[in-house]
Amino acid sequence: MLHPPARLQIAAVLARTSQAEFARLREITRVSDSVLSKHLSALVEAGYVHLTKAALDGRQRTWASFTASGRAAFSGHMRALQAIVSAAGESDTEASSRP
Repeated sequence: MLHPPARLQIAAVLARTSQAEFARLREITRVSDSVLSKHLSALVEAGYVHLTKAALDGRQRTWASFTASGRAAFSGHMRALQAIVSAAGESDTEASSRP
């Protein structure tokens, strides 16, 4: 669920903050509104993200925040990525020490 680049970027932002506005996530991910909406909808459907909508300055705005299961999923995903990187580093060391 978290491996597509835009979703991973969204998750990385939400891991560092309590919530992020839709417009800020769009700037970070560099995708269109419709693509960002689809990614956020998938994360909401998975139970990883909660969306809050409110009018501010006469405009409808949307904020995204991680749920507890979203935070846990991102943490697990990061551990898995770190394990892959570590294993690749070990393979590089083994390969370079061979004659």
